[in-house]
Amino acid sequence: MLDIKFIRENKDLLQTVAGQKNIKVDLDKLIKLDDKRKALNQKIDELRSQKNQTSKEIPQMDPKDREIALEKMKVVDAEQDKLEEQLKPFLVEINALMLEVPMYIHKDTPIAIDESGNVSIREVGEIRKFDFTIKDHVQLGKDLDIIDGERGVKIGGSRAYVLKGDGARLEQSLLKYAQDFISRKGYTLMYVPVIVDRFALEGTGFLPGSEDQIYHLEKDDKYLVGTSEVALGAYYSNEVLDIKNIPCKMAGISTCFRREAGTYGKDTSGVYRVHQFNKVEQFILCEGDAEKSQAMFDELAKNVEEFLASLKLPYRILNICTGDMGRGKYQMYDFECWMPSRKNYGETHSCSNLHDFQARRLNLRYKDAEGKINFCHTLNNTLVATPRILIPLLELNQNEDGSVTIPEVLRPYMDNQEKIVKK
Repeated sequence: MLDIKFIRENKDLLQTVAGQKNIKVDLDKLIKLDDKRKALNQKIDELRSQKNQTSKEIPQMDPKDREIALEKMKVVDAEQDKLEEQLKPFLVEINALMLEVPMYIHKDTPIAIDESGNVSIREVGEIRKFDFTIKDHVQLGKDLDIIDGERGVKIGGSRAYVLKGDGARLEQSLLKYAQDFISRKGYTLMYVPVIVDRFALEGTGFLPGSEDQIYHLEKDDKYLVGTSEVALGAYYSNEVLDIKNIPCKMAGISTCFRREAGTYGKDTSGVYRVHQFNKVEQFILCEGDAEKSQAMFDELAKNVEEFLASLKLPYRILNICTGDMGRGKYQMYDFECWMPSRKNYGETHSCSNLHDFQARRLNLRYKDAEGKINFCHTLNNTLVATPRILIPLLELNQNEDGSVTIPEVLRPYMDNQEKIVKK
C-alpha cells in the first residue's frame, strides 16, 4: 500500500508501473472516490466543530435558548450520523483499490511482461563435469532409500513425498546449519505460526492477488502460510519501534504450504515443486530510507552467496523483471542453483526489497532520533528451502558407485558422516 498523497502526485508513474507489472488498477477511480471521501469528511468536521462550539456556549445560555440549542444539536447529530453512514462504503471501496496499487520499481529493474525478461547478473562457481552417467535426484532418492515419492503420493496425493533415513537427516542438517549460519550474523531466530489470520496475508501483500496459491481453512477462516515472511511481517504490526532497535534482523523457521495452482503437469516428479516444504527465511525491518534499505538488500544477497559457497553449489543471480516480480516488490533478485538433471539452473532463493509497501499495510513504524514517526522498509530473502535445495546437493555430489558425498559443512550435523550409501 502506498500513501494516497503519493498516489495523487505520481498517478501517471504508478499507472505505468501497473502496466509493466501486468496489474489492473483504476487510479482515476481511486482519486475520484478519495475526492468524495475528503468532501464528506470536511462536512463531518464542520458539523463536529459546530457541535463543539455550541457545547461551549450552552452553559452560558438561559434555559429557553439552551433548550433550542439542544434541539439543534440533535439535528446536527442526526446529520453527522447520516454523513458517516454515507462515508463507510467509500472507505471500503477506497481501501480495496489501495490494496491493488503496485509499488514503484528500482531504476535497474528490467521492464518485461514475463520471466523471459529476467536478466542474469552473474554466474558463480564451476559446474561439475561428470565422467559417468549421472542419476537425477529422483533415482538417487530411490536407490539410496532416502526419498519415497510413491508412498508420499499414496498418503498426500500429487506433489507429496517422504524423506527417510539419511534423507531426513540431511534435510535437518541443512536447516540446523542454516540457523547457526544466520545466528552468527546477528539475526534472531523466530519459530513462527504457520496458521494465520487474513490481515497478515493482506499486510504482507499476498492478498488480494494470490488466493489460488494459498490454502484457506474455511471452517476457521484461517490460512496456511507459503513463507514465514507473513508472520515476521505481522509480528510488529501496529507498533512503533525505537530507532535503536532497527535494523531489526530476524530469521523465520517454518513449514510452508503452497497449492501450486496453475502448474498441472509441471515438475510432477521429484521434489522441485511440492505443496509442503521447510524454510529458513531472512527478514529485515529498517529505516524508511532508500540508501539504508539498499544496503540491507545487498546484505541479504551476500548472506545467500556465502551460504551457497559454503555448500559449494554453483549458482546464478537473476535481476527479476517487472512482469515476474509481483505487486509489492521494489527490487527483486532470484538465486538459482545448477541442477544437472534439468541441464539448467533452478530457483532456490528469492531476495526482495519492498520499501514501505508492507509497512503501510501493517502499520509498521519507528521513531527516529528527532522523535518523528516513520514507516519502516521491509526486506526478505530465503536462506534455505528444503527439499528443493536437495536437488543440486544430491545431484552435484553423486559418485560413480551411486553414493552421495555430504558437504563438509554439514558433516558435524550428521555425526561426521561423509557419504550417503545404499544400505
